[in-house]
Amino acid sequence: MQSNLLTKGVERTPHRSLLKSLGITDSEMNKPFIAVVSAASDYVPGHMHLHQISKAVKDGIRNAGGVPFEFYTIGVCDGLAMNHKGMRYSLSSRELIADGIEVMLTAHPLDAVVFVPNCDKIVPGMLMAAARLNLPSIFVSGGPMLAGTVNGKRVGLSEVFEAVGRFSSGKIDDNDIKEFEDNACPTCGSCSGMYTANSMNCLTEALGLSLPANGTEPAVTSARLRLAKETGELAVSTVYKNNIRPSDIMTKENLNNALAVDMAIGASSNTVLHLLAIANEAGIDLTLDDISELSERIPQLCKLNPASSIFIEDLNAAGGIQAVMRELSEGAGLLDLNQLTVSGDTLKKRLESAKSADGEIIRTIDNPHRKTGGLAILKGNLAEKGAVVKRGAINESMMIFKGEARAFDSEQDAVDAILCGKIKPGQVVVIRYEGPRGGPGMPEMLAPTAAIAGTDLDGSVALITDGRFSGASRGAAVGHVSPEAAAGGLIAYVEDGDIISLDIPAGKIELLVEDSVIAERKNNKVVKTTDGLTGYLKRYAKIVTSAHTGAILQE
Repeated sequence: MQSNLLTKGVERTPHRSLLKSLGITDSEMNKPFIAVVSAASDYVPGHMHLHQISKAVKDGIRNAGGVPFEFYTIGVCDGLAMNHKGMRYSLSSRELIADGIEVMLTAHPLDAVVFVPNCDKIVPGMLMAAARLNLPSIFVSGGPMLAGTVNGKRVGLSEVFEAVGRFSSGKIDDNDIKEFEDNACPTCGSCSGMYTANSMNCLTEALGLSLPANGTEPAVTSARLRLAKETGELAVSTVYKNNIRPSDIMTKENLNNALAVDMAIGASSNTVLHLLAIANEAGIDLTLDDISELSERIPQLCKLNPASSIFIEDLNAAGGIQAVMRELSEGAGLLDLNQLTVSGDTLKKRLESAKSADGEIIRTIDNPHRKTGGLAILKGNLAEKGAVVKRGAINESMMIFKGEARAFDSEQDAVDAILCGKIKPGQVVVIRYEGPRGGPGMPEMLAPTAAIAGTDLDGSVALITDGRFSGASRGAAVGHVSPEAAAGGLIAYVEDGDIISLDIPAGKIELLVEDSVIAERKNNKVVKTTDGLTGYLKRYAKIVTSAHTGAILQE
């Protein structure tokens, strides 16, 4: 037992004395000590109820004979941080979360861990910490928000951002936009579509690091509380007792299982960044080429908001991630069913009780939305190391597209141009210096994609950036362009009027400019540097790597 470092031997008398000051009894000193790592927060909608979820987890731990110890991590709400300088702290917070957990669980050694995340960077940050520490671990999220209703139509947060674009172009009035403000986010929980938070919670379930329904059971149900309590019980009765560690579950084969689910559910493009970083922590060799290969052979079975009017709660009612995996298991070689889960069972055993695909919310293998995955990796001279696009949320007419570049050196300049009507059909908006180093922090850009959709340009304008997109984004939006502008990538040298070619089925992205012209631009143009940084962002910008590595930090 790790906790013996705190509880056993005469030399630990001071440690036991301090534990007794917490109210720990002599009998509890002989029980497993279980950490409950929570991201509870009073002003993050996905986290405001995590105190209640953690309490249920702790009740479950006590039911099973363990002693819970709860502590908290930071957590950024991407919606609240969107479109201002706070967004530069979102992706960069992932590393702080992993580091903080490492500090707490090494300084205070406990026997197993229950992780209680919900929103975007908290889930991968905790997964990275789990891989790094390799203590017996299990996850239970706070669950998704219910969809809102505006004028009789169900909506999520993405529709609110798009409403801003419609308001700016005069398509709706003050009363209409107030309806979105008041009704789009009706409950606590991670935002209601297949955005990044829900994507990562679903992939945690697909990895087998949580119980079934972790990714889809709504935040406000009693079933979510029961799930939390059962997770606490399992942390002691199975995970701790059987010494099930992340390294037993985070195998290359299981990461491939998670990626298969990623492609099948049309998950957020941010999952690529996070799975690369998690694999790095787990010592697993995972590349964009691996992801691209999987994407080409895994069918997309689900199309959820923002790509449709189907929400996470609907996926849950149809059987959730387990039903998706059961349907995938029908395809030859799409899943490795021999992989272990935290329940102590193999994936094959777990899926025996899963629902069958309903054919509508979860399509069947022989009738998918598309024969390839929801994400695609693009390469070409404009992205030599790769770029990512959410293929499953693109209008079919935009799959092959050539357009005239309109280049901007910041997100805000691009948004202003879109909302002021300066972007025309047939153009490609290029937003640069928003990568991991150039941003810094690789800010998420829902505002420009929502502005394009809200001004009815979604089927005629593409967007390319070395930054990244919200899982709520839709349209021909290509992100993670690597190398980024701040690292001298070709995106830094794009000029207005250049022709950019996208061929998503072929996985290509090209700047159609003569090599001699590009060479001349490189000789005459100085790449911008990020000046005036202080504090954490200054340190982060110095050591963060490119998006194609998962934006991990250099050793």
